[in-house]
Amino acid sequence: MNIAKVIVDVPAKQIDREFDYLIPNKWLGMILPGMRVAVPFGPRTIQGFVTRITDQSSFDNLKPIQELLDIEPVLNQELMDLADWLTDETLCYRISAYQVMLPAALKAKYRKKLRLAEPESLPHLHPKIKQSFSNKTELDWQDVMNHESAKIFLSEVKNGTLRVHYEVKNQLNKKTVRFVQPNILKDELEEQLKQLSKNAIKQRSVLQHFIFESRSIIQSELLSKTGATSSTINSLVEKGILSIKESEVYRDPYENREFIKSKPFPLTSEQSTAIGPIKECIAKDKHDIFLLYGVTGSGKTEVYLQSIDDVLAKGEQAIMLVPEISLTPQMVKRFKERFGNAVAVLHSGLSVGEKYDEWRKIYRDEVSVVVGARSAIFAPFRKLGLIIIDEEHESSYKQEDHPRYHARDVAIQRGLTHKCPVILGSATPTLETFARAKKGRYQLLSLTKRMNQQALPSVKIVDMREELRSGNRSVFSTDLLTKIKDRIEKKEQIVLFLNKRGHSSFVMCRSCGAVSNCPNCDISLTYHKSSHQLKCHYCAYEEVMPTQCPDCQSEAIRYFGTGTQKVEEELAKIIPEARVIRMDVDTTSRKGSHERLLQAFQDGQADILLGTQMIAKGLDFPNITLVGVLSADTMLHLPDFRSSEKTFQLLTQVSGRAGRHHLPGEVIIQTYTPEHYSIILASMQDYDQFFGQEMMIRRQNMYPPYYYLALVTISHEDLMKTVSVTEHITHHLKNHLSQQSVILGPVASPIPRINNRYRYQCLVKYKQEPALKNSLKKLLDHYQQDMATRGLQIMVDLNPQIMM
Repeated sequence: MNIAKVIVDVPAKQIDREFDYLIPNKWLGMILPGMRVAVPFGPRTIQGFVTRITDQSSFDNLKPIQELLDIEPVLNQELMDLADWLTDETLCYRISAYQVMLPAALKAKYRKKLRLAEPESLPHLHPKIKQSFSNKTELDWQDVMNHESAKIFLSEVKNGTLRVHYEVKNQLNKKTVRFVQPNILKDELEEQLKQLSKNAIKQRSVLQHFIFESRSIIQSELLSKTGATSSTINSLVEKGILSIKESEVYRDPYENREFIKSKPFPLTSEQSTAIGPIKECIAKDKHDIFLLYGVTGSGKTEVYLQSIDDVLAKGEQAIMLVPEISLTPQMVKRFKERFGNAVAVLHSGLSVGEKYDEWRKIYRDEVSVVVGARSAIFAPFRKLGLIIIDEEHESSYKQEDHPRYHARDVAIQRGLTHKCPVILGSATPTLETFARAKKGRYQLLSLTKRMNQQALPSVKIVDMREELRSGNRSVFSTDLLTKIKDRIEKKEQIVLFLNKRGHSSFVMCRSCGAVSNCPNCDISLTYHKSSHQLKCHYCAYEEVMPTQCPDCQSEAIRYFGTGTQKVEEELAKIIPEARVIRMDVDTTSRKGSHERLLQAFQDGQADILLGTQMIAKGLDFPNITLVGVLSADTMLHLPDFRSSEKTFQLLTQVSGRAGRHHLPGEVIIQTYTPEHYSIILASMQDYDQFFGQEMMIRRQNMYPPYYYLALVTISHEDLMKTVSVTEHITHHLKNHLSQQSVILGPVASPIPRINNRYRYQCLVKYKQEPALKNSLKKLLDHYQQDMATRGLQIMVDLNPQIMM
């Protein structure tokens, strides 16, 4: 068995297959499926994943594997099988499926080097280059390209005297700490102390430390305890009194936090009824899918925690997924307090090194519970006993680039393999999930009451059209303003929710009506007051806010719409005494800022928490008694068939932040469309009625859950090319799919141009379409050359979450 089948790190159609490589004798029996290797591929060396070991190949003169990148496989057999399933389900490349399962630290970086083709070529080199190689065997490519003689270097490469060498560089940087320990016994240390001169004060204090405490100690701790320096330690090491050893340690993002062990709460009768079938499934090693449908504050988290208890008691492991925005310090705290060091946390706020260390704890079976965002579904556990997806309706569970997987589908697939239950939890499940539960495909478990029998908050809808008629041009209705002032007087806290960051939605000239648009995208620019700039939230284009209209030179430029910055300003004017914390992408971009702001709010350092979507979920503060939704219409008018559902979910979730403890809660929803059913029913927290009404509309318009969707988006810098390719794709699908499918297109995307690329799309609605994946694969193969060399992009999204 001396041949390895390898998938190489080149995401391209013609290379998306196994290549054969010879295993050198020194590594026979060491290389296993799931390991990463460095292999020669054309002129360069690249990373690859070993998929199989065999003793036969249909090719002669195989190249040998150049380097082993792992001591043991980074992907186990279950994850490799899962990658095959993912490749088929999402129409991605095998290499993309493997890489999505691993932390960024395990993704290779490539470094180009320039070497002499032969040692004897040195005398024949150009004098300038000979000088560069005088005391080196290789040069870094980047240095060569920045060199004044770059052209001469390139001509030597063409002549064959120099050769470009590609090196696979791992990003792995394990954290090590220096430990200092005594090399001799206590009596000998005392003897050495006597022999030291009186002036060697620092050396004396180090020896005295080890006479009292003979254990090894981290060098930095020793230095701070004794006042010594590293040169003090080095001189004692040279004398043979002390020795230093480097030990690897994990980077722990929570090392400075105290977690007090918590005990399970007694369950309510509803919670006990809900947890029964889950416990039964865990005990019997049976796969089933549960929808835990419970109102906000009904104690879903406690059901999760006690279910995990049962799994750990069996010596098995659990994955708990939460949306990125509700992976708050509060959620982490609850898990760390219950399960201590058995918990690993994975989310985007961690550094590359921290993520790698958390992943290694999971890989080495040093933890049994993973709490994380979407990608944590690929945690390399070998004995999975339970998978939980909290807030299962969140669209962030769908990855929007390759591979376009939905964490829920991956969870169900892993649940099948491990014969373990999957729990989907939400107060506002997606229509697809709830419809499956109604049909009996998922088991429905309901929690209809809040934990402490606290009533749901009272909700009032304010018609902002009436406010305008009565002369109120403020962002705040009279009602909301009165209640904010009342809560501040009572020393209670307020959450204000607005689904827009920045200062205002767009900038318009009042004289000629011109709107400042992004030059690269068909979308208006957003004004950010802190930097006095206009920014595009799609391609990151920025420009300074103009003082005159570029079209008519008028100075009547005004801001329209409202962003979080503008609301913060207005609050400062109207209620100067209010202490406000603003949370949006702009204020939480720095590491740890999310946690710091929420901690400040919890500690009572602010009266008002103003923010975007990131404050709508997962927050549980006892002192919040008022929630204000400044504009319920933001999502309602988007060109997306799920806009009503997303509005209902968001309003219900944000309303659920109020009155969760002993103080009663109140919610004010401001809107320009108070008659819309999603707003009325969200104010009543009536999911069942919303489900009935929305399902009727979905059936009429042939949308999920009655139909599946496939969205094909084509983009190119040339408009005519984009249109013609979309026409061809639509025509092909109409000819190759059944009559029952509905094919819409070609049509311009809702945002027709992003980053100077035109975008068109074609939408397929189908119930059963066995030929669909095959037809789409054929189309991708057909356009492979255009996609590789001519800048064409074709994105296929099966069951898309975002229609924009």
